[in-house]
Formats: sequence, C-alpha cells, structure tokens
Amino acid sequence: MDFTLQYNDTHSKARAGEITTAHGKIQTPIFMPVGTAGTVKTVHQRELHQDVKAQIILGNTYHLYLRPKLDVLEKAGGLHRFNGWNKPILTDSGGFQVYSLSGSRKITEQGVTFQSHIDGSRHLFTPEGVMDIQRSIGADIMMAFDECTPYPCEYQYAKQSMERTHRWLQRCIDRFDNTPPKYDYTQTLFPIVQGSVYRDLRTQSAEFVASLGREGNAVGGLAVGEPAEQMYEITELVCDILPKDKPRYLMGVGTPANILESIALGIDMFDCVMPTRNGRNGMIFTSKGIVNIKNEKWKYDFSPLDEEIGGYVSTFYSKAYIRHLFVAEEILGMQIASLQNLSFYLWLVGQAREQIIAGNYKEWKDKMVKQVMQRL
Repeated sequence: MDFTLQYNDTHSKARAGEITTAHGKIQTPIFMPVGTAGTVKTVHQRELHQDVKAQIILGNTYHLYLRPKLDVLEKAGGLHRFNGWNKPILTDSGGFQVYSLSGSRKITEQGVTFQSHIDGSRHLFTPEGVMDIQRSIGADIMMAFDECTPYPCEYQYAKQSMERTHRWLQRCIDRFDNTPPKYDYTQTLFPIVQGSVYRDLRTQSAEFVASLGREGNAVGGLAVGEPAEQMYEITELVCDILPKDKPRYLMGVGTPANILESIALGIDMFDCVMPTRNGRNGMIFTSKGIVNIKNEKWKYDFSPLDEEIGGYVSTFYSKAYIRHLFVAEEILGMQIASLQNLSFYLWLVGQAREQIIAGNYKEWKDKMVKQVMQRL
C-alpha cells in the first residue's frame, strides 16, 4: 500500500490524498460502506459501483469467521472473489465485537474467548489467530486485534486495556510480518490507537503506534457514547501525533457532522453502519438535511429525493413514492433509502475533497454541518 498526500487546506488540518492498494486507488477523505458479513445490506455490488461510487468497502473478521467460515472463503480465493467486489476491502479485526459481546466473552493476555451469537459455540481469538483469519479473508487492509473500551471507563481499566492492546499489537505485527499473503496480492496492517477519553493515555498510545512505522494508522474506541466535543478533542490530539505521511482512519464514525468535523482535524478514512441502518428505518440523508420519510408531510411530495447529488436513485424516485413503500413495508423502500444514504455520504466526502483542494474547506464545512444535519 502507498499513500500520497496531495493537498492541505489553508485554514484547517484537513487534507486530501490518494491510497494505492492491490485492488485500486482510493481518494481521500473517504467513507467506506460497511459490509459486515460480506455484503452491504440491501445493496448490490453493481449499485455500489455505479450509483454509490464506493471506492472501498468493509468486511468483519468476527462475522466472516463464523459464517460462511474460512474454508469457504479460501476455496473461493478470498472475499473479493467470493462476493464479486473487485475494489479494495478493509477488515475490522473483531475488536469491536469483543466490546459488544460483553456478556459472553472473557479477555485474558492470550486473547478473547467468546460465544458465537449464531449457535452458542465457544471460540478463541488471539492476535496471531486474527492475523491468520484476515490472511484467509484477503482484505487489502487488515486491522490489528485490540480491545475497544466502553464509555464511561475507569482510568485504571483504560490504562490496563491500552497496554494489553499494545502487547497484542506487537504480536499482530510479528505474525503479519512472518506470514505471506494467501492470494496473489499484498496486504497491509493498520495498528489502532486506544486509551478511552484520557489525554495522557491517548498520547502514549498514539506515540507508540506512530513509532512502529506501519503504512497507515487507525483511531479506535471513540463514538461509543462519549460527548461529540470530547471525541473531537481526542481525535485532534491523536492526529497531531500520528505521522502526516500516513493515512489516518477514525473507526466507526459517524454522522455527517462527525465526518466533516473530523476531516477538519486531519482524519482521512471513515466507516459507519449509520447510512444503511438508519436508511432501513426510514431516515434519509440529503444535501439539504435529514428526511424522516415515514412522516405524513411527504405523502403528497412528488419531488425527487436529492437533485443536488444527482444519480438515478436521488433523482428518479419521489419522496411520496418512497414513503408509500415504507408504509406498505415493501423492501424496495429500504433499498432506495440505503442507496440514497450511501450515495450522500460518498458525495459529501467527495465535496469535502474538492473544497480542500480549493483551500476553502473550513468555511464550507461550517456551512454544511448546519445544512446537512437540519431536520426537514
């Protein structure tokens, strides 16, 4: 993997660059649709290419390991060939699932023992094992195995967790560097900065991660319930420490406002389930603001969803028709809403890139945060 930093905004820390992987180039800042189990929910790969214009998608180590299982993925030749997506893929290591399975997992120095949400069977994830699993999945970008601490979190627990995450990280690197890829292309490993909301821990973690000199770095353990301003404070602190010549990935973030504000702090890569999850429940993001499509007010509104964004989904279907689909509980409504939201997110980071190149990002961002987050 290679990263070229191309532009810096004049009045913020926002930047635009290009990541080159074995499966293609990614222009940053970028939003990555989440395809947890090998699919972005309700969206065809063709639509991801043509309508959403996605440049990279995510898979999840925990979910893919449990189903369809590694033997299927290996026989298929990796996730790219299994799901037909020929652009870059990033895999989350399962650290967030460890966090969310708090009632059925046990963390030790060796790794994490957990119970499958599918059939209750017990499994062990170790740093070495997670590297091997991600080799089998074949993602272009692999994430180190970490623990995502909850919020709120006691300082001492956050410190112990961070230190264990650092030890796990070294084991991940050792395993990654001493094993070849399983398919005919190279893979890249990103470490993850942890430390909850404590500035000294985040500083220590960011310095440790930066010292390892990997091709890219991630910031985890945010957007788990802490106030937005605290998230921005920690994000800026970490970005100021992580290398400027490497991409920075803020995991699991977030709302359009979160993304725009975090770009201004120096983040390059984002992912979140919000576009598809909220879309399936009738919340639609547009360039003018947020639409709750189930509301009565859209019953006779025959205008298109979003002419500013353009494209088939945004301009072909009327708000009244999409509302009808949701009221009638037709699956097509969920598909259209998911496609619109993903298209909006990719449009938004594309617009952000243009403004960074023009040196006008901060002024544009301040206007757009208010515009896209207002309720229509």
